[in-house]
Amino acid sequence: MPKKNIEIKQYKEAADTPKNITSVLEENFMPYAMSVIVSRALPEIDGFKPSHRKLLYMMYKMGLLTGARRKSADVVGQTMQLNPHGEGAIYETLVRLTKANDAMLHPFVDSKGSFGKHYSRDMAYAASRYTEVKLADICTELFRDIDKNAVNFIPNYNGLMKEPTLLPITYPNILVSANLGIAVGMASFICGFNLIEVCEAAILLIKNENADLMQTLKAPDFPSGGELLYNEDEIRKIYETGTGSFKLRAKYTYDKKNSCIDIYEIPYNTTLEAIIDKLAALAKAGKLKDITDVRDETDLKGLKITVDIRRAADPEAVMNRLFAQTPLLNAFNCNFNVLIKGRPQTLGVRDILLHWLDFRTECVRNRLTYDLSNHTGKLHLLLGMEKVLLDIDKAIKIIRLTEAENLVIPNLCKAFDITIDQAEFIAEIRLRYLNREYLMKRIGERAALEKEIEWLKQVLADDKKVKNLISQELRDVIKKHGKPRRTDIVFDTVMPLVEDDLVDDYAAKFFLTKESYIKKIPISSIRPGVEQFVKEGDEIILEFDIQNKDELLLFTDKQNVYKIRAHEIPTGKPSVIGQFSVNLLESGEDERVIYAASAAGYKGFMLFAFSNGKMAKVSMDAYATKLNRKKLINAYSDKAPLVYCTYINSDADFLVKRGNDKAMLFNTALIAPVSTKSSGGVQVYTLKKNSEVTAVLPKTAADELLQNTEYYRAATIPSTGHFLQAADKV
Repeated sequence: MPKKNIEIKQYKEAADTPKNITSVLEENFMPYAMSVIVSRALPEIDGFKPSHRKLLYMMYKMGLLTGARRKSADVVGQTMQLNPHGEGAIYETLVRLTKANDAMLHPFVDSKGSFGKHYSRDMAYAASRYTEVKLADICTELFRDIDKNAVNFIPNYNGLMKEPTLLPITYPNILVSANLGIAVGMASFICGFNLIEVCEAAILLIKNENADLMQTLKAPDFPSGGELLYNEDEIRKIYETGTGSFKLRAKYTYDKKNSCIDIYEIPYNTTLEAIIDKLAALAKAGKLKDITDVRDETDLKGLKITVDIRRAADPEAVMNRLFAQTPLLNAFNCNFNVLIKGRPQTLGVRDILLHWLDFRTECVRNRLTYDLSNHTGKLHLLLGMEKVLLDIDKAIKIIRLTEAENLVIPNLCKAFDITIDQAEFIAEIRLRYLNREYLMKRIGERAALEKEIEWLKQVLADDKKVKNLISQELRDVIKKHGKPRRTDIVFDTVMPLVEDDLVDDYAAKFFLTKESYIKKIPISSIRPGVEQFVKEGDEIILEFDIQNKDELLLFTDKQNVYKIRAHEIPTGKPSVIGQFSVNLLESGEDERVIYAASAAGYKGFMLFAFSNGKMAKVSMDAYATKLNRKKLINAYSDKAPLVYCTYINSDADFLVKRGNDKAMLFNTALIAPVSTKSSGGVQVYTLKKNSEVTAVLPKTAADELLQNTEYYRAATIPSTGHFLQAADKV
């Protein structure tokens, strides 16, 4: 069988062999997951992800720390020697590091051109061929010791170059630069802090590892500014555990002359488009009655969202509602996942600073060791020169008389008792430098070198001196690069908004029809002479004025009462039939609303009249509930059919009719109030067998039907009433 056919057969057999899913995941998915975690998404103790580090180091190698700006396309192309992930990914990383993008408190890239804005999703950055970049001044702190073996170097992906595993940064950048990354199964959300506060906190920990960081590190700080609503317990939890959250709020000013609110700083983790979209959605839904217009007025001066409001509106109340309903107030969730020596760990601020101090101590020791080695080697050469200086003519003669070039060094070593390195150094001195002035200057460096070497040895032998050196470097960083806080800390207690704060309050009229349709029409939409449209065969049986924030009680023919807020009823127009109560209340299909009343602070009474002549005056507070229940059963008695019900704020006169032959007028003060909803009431009208109450009318309505309503008044209850006068019979 040909070799190719054998290979195909083996491949098919391998493909057909059942595999354990756990083994497949371990062999394929786990290496991928670890690669994402370790080599892409999570920052290391220097505060950089691999993509950031490779980009900045390549810019350093290109001489962009001191040179002129170069085209971004050039930088991206050069970076691909270290980071082969494509032009788009590298350039996007570069954009975020630029000053123009406003994504960082201390940008690492000085830029020229359009780089978009961190706070906008629509402001796109220009192509890399149009923009120019160089390293910002703060990058001197990234690369100060990199040429002195401060950190380890490893080969790049193709082995043609070497790159640093970490950057020997002189301050805790990991807490200064906000860093977001999503790996596999874990994520990192590190908020930024003020550079001055972070450096002071590190200095404080050098002095005392158990010091309270909140003495110097007040709270997170963001390039977008805004206000941080300070909660000491939440901040302390983040400092100790690396997890937790805090709230960021936008800043605004009120222009009284133009009746508008100008929002000029927004939370770091949102965009101006998201805010405007949310404002537009709320306005479209009719939830922002006080806002007349929203505009994006962002320009070269910076971000600006203008919100026009009605002159009668309270700007502070409007903003409180916007904070509750839009991303103008956002929570920032912290999850400080950091790679420590290749292992992901969730660390608090204290632990991160301690790990950084260990890392920085190692960098400083490596630098001092490098300097000590260099100085010792240089001193060694100067000592050799000093020996030769005693008889420089002899040295010249040896060099001139030596026939073979490879014998010059051995002859010098033998003649002056010096080492090969010393002899090489002397042999390489140019003829122009073989003068007394040059040689004496070089030998004069010996004292300074010996002093420097002694200092280096003392520092390397004393951990305290190494830490003092780190502290001094941190103070220098504060002096050179420190900036005031951008995010203000708000210590005032912020009262949580209740539901009423989010509801527009306006006058409206409530309508209830015989077929149980409900309408809410704003008073401003009601025009004289315009009739309310109802379903064919239907009619309006109840209407009264309400406010949009009122709570309503809707009584049904099943002895239930439904509680609903007026703003929960869709705003209608006179030309619509309204909302069917079954759909609005989610009640039973055969259940109909027969009466509605405003809760009115649960003051007053509900009056129920039954066909058996009894009436109940139920106190409104019987319908108040602490748990804000939407439905109450046994809202009134079911022992006899309900004839009439109404809300009364105070006692009033009512006419009770028995059929079309007798009537009685009385005042409800004669009825004792009860607090039991389902009370059967007291006997008001004394009835004969097979007779019943057929109607109840308020005195105002009775006056329109009867010639002399007072004729039927009863001084006490129960009463048998009076026969209708001939003029009052229908």
